Amino acid sequence: MRVHFIAIGGSAMHNLALALHHKGDTVSGSDDAIFEPSKSRLDKYGLLPQEMGWFSNVITKDLDAVILGMHAKPDNPELLKAQELGLKIYSYPEFLYEHSKEKTRVVIGGSHGKTTITSMILHVLHYHHKEVDFMVGAQLEGFETMVHLTSKNDFMLLEGDEYLSSPIDRRPKFHLYKANIALLSGIAWDHINVFPTFENYKEQFQIFVDTMVNGSILVYNEEDSVVTEVAESATKPTRKHAYQTPEYFIEDGETYLVTPEGDMPIEIFGKHNLNNLAGAKWVCQHMGVDEDEFYEAISTFKGASKRLEKIVETNTTTVYKDFAHSPSKVVATTKAVKEQFPQRKLIACLELHTYSSLNAEFLKHYKDTLDKADEAVVFYSPEAVAIKKLENVEEEDIKEAFQHSNLKIYTNPQLFQEYLKTQNFDNSTLLLMSSGNYGGLDLDTISELIS
Repeated sequence: MRVHFIAIGGSAMHNLALALHHKGDTVSGSDDAIFEPSKSRLDKYGLLPQEMGWFSNVITKDLDAVILGMHAKPDNPELLKAQELGLKIYSYPEFLYEHSKEKTRVVIGGSHGKTTITSMILHVLHYHHKEVDFMVGAQLEGFETMVHLTSKNDFMLLEGDEYLSSPIDRRPKFHLYKANIALLSGIAWDHINVFPTFENYKEQFQIFVDTMVNGSILVYNEEDSVVTEVAESATKPTRKHAYQTPEYFIEDGETYLVTPEGDMPIEIFGKHNLNNLAGAKWVCQHMGVDEDEFYEAISTFKGASKRLEKIVETNTTTVYKDFAHSPSKVVATTKAVKEQFPQRKLIACLELHTYSSLNAEFLKHYKDTLDKADEAVVFYSPEAVAIKKLENVEEEDIKEAFQHSNLKIYTNPQLFQEYLKTQNFDNSTLLLMSSGNYGGLDLDTISELIS
């Protein structure tokens, strides 16, 4: 196939481009800006556009497919040319479904945990040399790309994102996959710029389970009451399996999972991650992995990139970075770190970076989310608020929302970095939560301060 990507530089898009290149397809692409690591990875395989921008002349009749990324606008000149020529235009999820429509599709959905659960399943399958096609939202140790496509594998494992498919297809991505096996981890209101009410957001998950094929299997987290409601009312799946957090304990900063074979030390920690593990186990069993095989493999799972990822560790200090940004993720991550190191001071830093988190009304949902932190820091950029055309967020709004007795607020990247440089991190845990980078924080600098 000859495939052209409009907005090839995105995290998901460039991984799909690499996957098709590795499969033997002829791949081209355009973008108006490409950043690392996408830039170097595309360049390595000769897929980096020679010039930034949109060029209608690259869209020709001999293209078999055009894949349209969310970064592009509806009036993109390349998109308009493809429409004019009557070419087949796919959104990212549409293309993945087209590739996998003859395979058994396993879709992991939920407001939180879906990247980790998908990564756990992939790790277990890879450990036991079971090959599947996949798409996951984070880089995983042992895998070159976040997307892998073949013609021979029987399964396609998909992280089921509820965000929109493309500028011209406003359906949530996971509505397009038509799962044979699905998992729902949790439902907590997110993406308020697209789903203005909780009921509207919840409805997307109801539609998701309704798109499952007849005779399918649904695995769901029964500790989430909204998930349970959606799952129990679903009619397409003929088999439903509820899961809950397994028994575990912490000893000397190490987490042990209680299994039929005895207490097993594991690399990950936190109740939310143990809950994710329980869901991953059910899905793996439906994919042909026995329970004892699952435990053997999961004991070596260290986590997905940016999900409680350890940056540096000494005898008295540990630093983690985490993608957490929504209220439910922030409270779960902060609680997990404090539970793992209860005798240490916890300094939890959160960057408000997304549309939802910078919305003055939505901020109220962050009440008590940092309560487990001994010292809490919130960073946000007024420029980001202006770019997103939101109402101004004042420091008083932040204080009122979080209601933490020891809260510091920074809007200047340099002042935030100076704060970090002046801290004594002995007998402390530093947790950096963000889907951004705190205005350009160099994590190597943090490592130098600790070690």
